[in-house]
Amino acid sequence: MILINKYKGMLEQFVRYAKVDTRSDLHSVEVPSTAKQVDFLMLLQEELKELGFCDVMYDELTTFLTATIPSNLPEEHADVPTIGFIAHVDTADFNSENIQPQVFHHYDGQDVVLNQEQNIVMSVEEFPHLKNYVGETLVTTDGTTLLGADDKAGLVSIVQAGIYLLNHPEIKHGKIRLAFGCDEEIGKGAHRFDAESFGADFAYTLDSGEVGKLEYETFNAAGAKLVFHGTSVHPGSAYGVMVNALAEAAKFFNRLPKVEVPEKTKGYDGFYMLSQQKGDIGEVRATYIIRDHSKEKFLERKANFLQLVEEQNNTYDHPRIDCTIVDQYYNMYDILKEDMTPVELAKEAYRACGIEPVINPFRGGTDGCIITFKGIPTPNLFTGAENLHGQYEFVTLESMQKASDVVLKIIELTTDK
Repeated sequence: MILINKYKGMLEQFVRYAKVDTRSDLHSVEVPSTAKQVDFLMLLQEELKELGFCDVMYDELTTFLTATIPSNLPEEHADVPTIGFIAHVDTADFNSENIQPQVFHHYDGQDVVLNQEQNIVMSVEEFPHLKNYVGETLVTTDGTTLLGADDKAGLVSIVQAGIYLLNHPEIKHGKIRLAFGCDEEIGKGAHRFDAESFGADFAYTLDSGEVGKLEYETFNAAGAKLVFHGTSVHPGSAYGVMVNALAEAAKFFNRLPKVEVPEKTKGYDGFYMLSQQKGDIGEVRATYIIRDHSKEKFLERKANFLQLVEEQNNTYDHPRIDCTIVDQYYNMYDILKEDMTPVELAKEAYRACGIEPVINPFRGGTDGCIITFKGIPTPNLFTGAENLHGQYEFVTLESMQKASDVVLKIIELTTDK
């Protein structure tokens, strides 16, 4: 049960953080991809120091800000595990300039007018989950930007749980480590994470959606980059000479299984997806993603993709398709299944907080995928946010409070056990 004013200032803190533009940039060669993420982390660093967190430090190499809540247990309990809680500060590829969060106290369950001037409405018919939040404090966008609750709702829930522990030293706990990083949305942040110096026995990202979600089965993921080399000549003299790279790229796309695409798969189904393509008759560059929960099927998918490239290259007088495949992350369950302690603790914490875990195979990945394979098992907890990455994104204060409650309960259960 959430206590009145248990997390003082949570709403104000979230709104303040949400207003800061921290969008990452997939096409940037800088590290991190945008300087505004570091600007935000510098502000957060000062706040955490003022609040009493220890060892607060931003690492330019890893681009993570880390902090500690020291153990307050006697030395004979030094074997209590160190737990980590992790969130990212960057927001997704959607307008993030001049974010103006709107707060609706005691939400009435009706359609929400986000922007009267532009007639932008978040309707209950289109988003029926809104009915789950009647009576709660609803935070939305103004219809022209995203909200950034992915992942600032997770960030705030972690910080607020930490503040509560610091203000209540009577609550006994082991060492707690916090980390806030950049570039999660573009898949580049966690690769820089220093698991050894973080020093947690296990950890949790707070980066999922609605209340109750718990994720520990993710995709294995790879990215493929193709370059189709054509021969561009004047169409009037093209006979027997022109090779249209646009047509060859289309030919390749049509050779992939028609039903193995995101819009026709679910559950444990894997897929291929053309995510970006541009070019002309002379050259086309295409980007695909390859996904599967099964490691065996993942390997088969990559091999099949390369075979299709080879077969099409064999139809030309010389190879015209260059292909590079790079693994992006792996299914964390392949590691977690060896010791499900972090998952079982999370399930127990959810239920102790009156929340039934909602467990489905996650059709994506989290920073926890990378961190798990770096040696720190890291399942993913809910933040309470919904409609992520767009103008209809929202979260409620009560959902963030529940996330903080779960963090505290996991710490309590770990200490008790």
